[in-house]
Amino acid sequence: MNPYLPIVLLMAVAGVLCAAMVTLSWVLGPKRKTPYKEAPFECGVQPLPGVRERFPVKFYLVAILFILFDIEVVFLWSWMATYRDWLEAGHPAALYSFWAIMVYMFLWFLGDAYVIRSGALAWDESTSLPPEKMAVEPEDDKPSAAPAETIEVVEEARAAS
Repeated sequence: MNPYLPIVLLMAVAGVLCAAMVTLSWVLGPKRKTPYKEAPFECGVQPLPGVRERFPVKFYLVAILFILFDIEVVFLWSWMATYRDWLEAGHPAALYSFWAIMVYMFLWFLGDAYVIRSGALAWDESTSLPPEKMAVEPEDDKPSAAPAETIEVVEEARAAS
Protein backbone atom coordinates (compact mmCIF):
# COMPACT_ATOMS: atom_id res chain seq x y z
CA MET A 1 0.00 0.00 0.00
CA ASN A 2 1.25 3.46 -0.89
CA PRO A 3 2.20 5.47 2.24
CA TYR A 4 0.70 8.63 0.68
CA LEU A 5 -2.71 7.06 0.04
CA PRO A 6 -4.28 8.29 3.34
CA ILE A 7 -3.12 11.85 2.61
CA VAL A 8 -4.50 11.71 -0.92
CA LEU A 9 -7.81 10.34 0.40
CA LEU A 10 -7.99 13.07 3.04
CA MET A 11 -7.38 15.74 0.39
CA ALA A 12 -10.04 14.21 -1.85
CA VAL A 13 -12.60 14.14 0.97
CA ALA A 14 -11.77 17.75 1.86
CA GLY A 15 -12.14 18.79 -1.79
CA VAL A 16 -15.49 17.01 -2.15
CA LEU A 17 -16.79 18.57 1.09
CA CYS A 18 -15.71 22.06 0.00
CA ALA A 19 -17.29 21.67 -3.43
CA ALA A 20 -20.49 20.28 -1.88
CA MET A 21 -20.81 23.17 0.59
CA VAL A 22 -20.26 25.84 -2.05
CA THR A 23 -22.64 24.15 -4.50
CA LEU A 24 -25.36 23.59 -1.90
CA SER A 25 -25.19 27.19 -0.66
CA TRP A 26 -25.48 28.41 -4.25
CA VAL A 27 -28.39 26.05 -5.06
CA LEU A 28 -30.32 26.44 -1.81
CA GLY A 29 -29.51 30.08 -1.04
CA PRO A 30 -31.84 33.02 -1.67
CA LYS A 31 -31.68 34.57 -5.13
CA ARG A 32 -33.23 38.00 -4.49
CA LYS A 33 -30.83 40.73 -5.54
CA THR A 34 -31.30 44.20 -4.15
CA PRO A 35 -29.09 47.28 -4.47
CA TYR A 36 -28.38 47.04 -0.75
CA LYS A 37 -27.18 43.44 -1.05
CA GLU A 38 -25.13 44.24 -4.16
CA ALA A 39 -23.33 47.17 -2.48
CA PRO A 40 -19.75 46.59 -1.32
CA PHE A 41 -19.47 46.39 2.45
CA GLU A 42 -16.52 46.35 4.76
CA CYS A 43 -16.39 46.63 8.54
CA GLY A 44 -19.69 48.44 8.89
CA VAL A 45 -18.51 51.50 6.96
CA GLN A 46 -20.52 52.69 3.98
CA PRO A 47 -18.33 52.99 0.88
CA LEU A 48 -17.78 56.48 -0.45
CA PRO A 49 -17.76 57.29 -4.16
CA GLY A 50 -14.01 58.01 -4.41
CA VAL A 51 -11.87 54.98 -5.25
CA ARG A 52 -8.64 56.89 -5.79
CA GLU A 53 -7.77 57.35 -2.12
CA ARG A 54 -4.24 57.50 -0.78
CA PHE A 55 -3.29 54.37 1.08
CA PRO A 56 -0.95 54.82 4.05
CA VAL A 57 2.49 53.30 3.59
CA LYS A 58 2.36 52.13 7.22
CA PHE A 59 0.29 49.12 6.19
CA TYR A 60 2.94 47.96 3.72
CA LEU A 61 5.71 48.60 6.22
CA VAL A 62 3.99 46.53 8.90
CA ALA A 63 3.34 43.73 6.39
CA ILE A 64 7.00 43.62 5.38
CA LEU A 65 8.13 43.68 9.00
CA PHE A 66 5.72 40.86 9.79
CA ILE A 67 7.15 38.75 6.98
CA LEU A 68 10.73 39.49 8.02
CA PHE A 69 10.22 38.70 11.67
CA ASP A 70 7.88 35.79 11.05
CA ILE A 71 10.35 33.94 8.84
CA GLU A 72 12.66 33.53 11.81
CA VAL A 73 10.16 31.14 13.38
CA VAL A 74 10.53 28.83 10.37
CA PHE A 75 14.32 28.81 10.75
CA LEU A 76 14.32 28.44 14.52
CA TRP A 77 11.75 25.63 14.57
CA SER A 78 13.66 23.49 12.09
CA TRP A 79 16.98 24.33 13.79
CA MET A 80 15.64 23.30 17.21
CA ALA A 81 14.58 19.89 15.92
CA THR A 82 17.93 19.30 14.22
CA TYR A 83 19.96 20.75 17.08
CA ARG A 84 18.35 18.42 19.61
CA ASP A 85 19.20 15.39 17.46
CA TRP A 86 22.77 16.61 16.92
CA LEU A 87 23.22 17.31 20.63
CA GLU A 88 21.99 13.83 21.63
CA ALA A 89 24.26 12.23 19.03
CA GLY A 90 27.27 14.33 20.05
CA HIS A 91 27.62 15.69 16.52
CA PRO A 92 30.36 18.38 16.13
CA ALA A 93 27.99 20.62 14.13
CA ALA A 94 25.88 21.18 17.27
CA LEU A 95 28.33 23.68 18.75
CA TYR A 96 28.81 25.52 15.45
CA SER A 97 25.07 25.73 14.79
CA PHE A 98 24.45 26.97 18.34
CA TRP A 99 26.80 29.92 17.88
CA ALA A 100 25.49 30.60 14.38
CA ILE A 101 21.96 30.86 15.76
CA MET A 102 23.18 33.09 18.62
CA VAL A 103 24.67 35.50 16.05
CA TYR A 104 21.42 35.35 14.07
CA MET A 105 19.33 36.02 17.18
CA PHE A 106 21.58 38.94 18.17
CA LEU A 107 21.05 40.48 14.72
CA TRP A 108 17.31 39.77 14.99
CA PHE A 109 17.07 41.53 18.37
CA LEU A 110 19.14 44.41 16.98
CA GLY A 111 16.72 44.75 14.06
CA ASP A 112 13.74 44.48 16.39
CA ALA A 113 15.15 47.21 18.64
CA TYR A 114 15.73 49.43 15.61
CA VAL A 115 12.15 48.94 14.40
CA ILE A 116 10.74 49.79 17.82
CA ARG A 117 13.08 52.73 18.40
CA SER A 118 12.46 54.24 14.94
CA GLY A 119 8.70 54.12 15.52
CA ALA A 120 7.97 51.96 12.48
CA LEU A 121 5.09 50.29 14.33
CA ALA A 122 3.51 53.51 15.62
CA TRP A 123 0.05 53.77 14.09
CA ASP A 124 -0.65 57.32 15.20
CA GLU A 125 0.86 59.53 12.49
CA SER A 126 0.75 62.57 14.74
CA THR A 127 3.49 61.02 16.87
CA SER A 128 5.52 59.36 14.11
CA LEU A 129 5.63 62.21 11.57
CA PRO A 130 7.33 65.55 12.04
CA PRO A 131 4.82 68.43 12.31
CA GLU A 132 5.91 69.96 8.99
CA LYS A 133 4.99 66.75 7.17
CA MET A 134 1.53 66.45 8.71
CA ALA A 135 -1.23 67.08 6.20
CA VAL A 136 -3.60 69.69 7.58
CA GLU A 137 -7.09 69.47 6.18
CA PRO A 138 -9.05 72.73 5.85
CA GLU A 139 -11.91 73.07 8.28
CA ASP A 140 -15.35 73.26 6.66
CA ASP A 141 -18.04 75.43 8.18
CA LYS A 142 -20.84 73.16 7.02
CA PRO A 143 -21.81 70.15 9.15
CA SER A 144 -20.97 66.67 7.92
CA ALA A 145 -23.56 64.71 5.99
CA ALA A 146 -25.94 62.49 7.90
CA PRO A 147 -25.74 58.73 7.25
CA ALA A 148 -28.95 58.78 5.19
CA GLU A 149 -27.54 61.54 2.99
CA THR A 150 -24.32 59.56 2.56
CA ILE A 151 -26.26 56.51 1.37
CA GLU A 152 -28.15 58.69 -1.13
CA VAL A 153 -24.87 60.14 -2.44
CA VAL A 154 -23.43 56.65 -2.87
CA GLU A 155 -26.54 55.41 -4.69
CA GLU A 156 -26.53 58.49 -6.98
CA ALA A 157 -22.85 57.98 -7.78
CA ARG A 158 -23.45 54.30 -8.50
CA ALA A 159 -26.42 55.13 -10.76
CA ALA A 160 -24.35 57.72 -12.66
CA SER A 161 -21.57 55.22 -13.40
